[in-house]
Amino acid sequence: MAFCAGSPSKTVVVINDREQVVMVLAPTGQSITETFVRANLNGLPFKIVAYFGDEYTINRPWACLYGIAIFVSKVLTRLRWLRMAELPAALVTFGLIRLHRPNLVLVEFGFEAVRVMRACAWCDVPLVVHFRGSDASAESRLGMLRNRYRRLFSIASGVIVKSAPMAKTLIALGARPERLLISASGANPKLFYGSNPAANSGIFLAVGRFVPKKAPLLTIQAFAQLSQESYSFASSAQLWMVGDGPLLNEARQLVAELGMQEQIQLLGSRDQADVAMLMRRAFAFVQHSLVAKDGDSEGNPVAIMEAQLSGLPVIATIHAGIPEVVLDGQSGYLVPEGDVSGMARAMASLLLDPELASQMGRSGRARVLENFTVEHHLEQVAGFLRLVMVE
Repeated sequence: MAFCAGSPSKTVVVINDREQVVMVLAPTGQSITETFVRANLNGLPFKIVAYFGDEYTINRPWACLYGIAIFVSKVLTRLRWLRMAELPAALVTFGLIRLHRPNLVLVEFGFEAVRVMRACAWCDVPLVVHFRGSDASAESRLGMLRNRYRRLFSIASGVIVKSAPMAKTLIALGARPERLLISASGANPKLFYGSNPAANSGIFLAVGRFVPKKAPLLTIQAFAQLSQESYSFASSAQLWMVGDGPLLNEARQLVAELGMQEQIQLLGSRDQADVAMLMRRAFAFVQHSLVAKDGDSEGNPVAIMEAQLSGLPVIATIHAGIPEVVLDGQSGYLVPEGDVSGMARAMASLLLDPELASQMGRSGRARVLENFTVEHHLEQVAGFLRLVMVE
């Protein structure tokens, strides 16, 4: 396979010996968190033509036009002119389809798909929609677009989701079970490996945006209970938190109020290579995912798969697709959403038994290697797209 891929924020063409052309449309190619989109672009075995909703490069007129159309669509959506909001991007997408003649259009995120779905219907081109998380849960997405999603599912030839709970939600809105693929995004074994919890100091690592559904403040509170209540053996433990987002300032304030600046480090945003290195230094991974007040929830967090692939035990919540990846009592511990004390007890259990932590880490790594690598995801998605294209 030979391919040429530009900056994630630019139009990307992947040249392959296969004749199938897949046009990928995505809201952004710039965010550091959109690694799964870039993995698809570089890993799918098709000729890929990709456009992003945040590109305004003048020397690529069609890419710029698509970015402008998405911007206009966002403005109209905020005004609640939902049917009109579909028109700008649909018209540009119609032109893109006529230009590239794709065998299939793959759209990342449901809210992007409703903007372009009419173009696929006009051109009679198969449309596959890849739902990721908030687009299938948050009231600002799912609530507002519920009726548009019903129309989308009458047009789409296939739907990809991250977890069984997400599949159930979308099937209730009209997605056809026989045209639906459940596939976690997967972790990269070339990057994530080499953790040895029994040999590492008591460093708990959390990786994720500081947003309500990842509940970073509850993770901090759980670690505070571990360190300050009755667990004297945990006095040397540390919590390292990677990420940024709207709750970062509140997290800083909470750490200061608890007087735990020496034990809790807020490391900011890091790239995948840095995260992989931090995981090799960590003792365990923690993430307190929950359903946010606006209904936003996870799909199947990639960081949890990356932690298990690294060889770390995972302490997380019974939320969305997490129980599909983390086996409670085997590769980590799962606690109910909001159970801060339960998360603190789980941390304590691992600190008291480092060999158990290593055993859980080995179990988690074996499970991810068998079921949840990036290669598994790409094979599943590629097979699904081929089936849609030949129907």
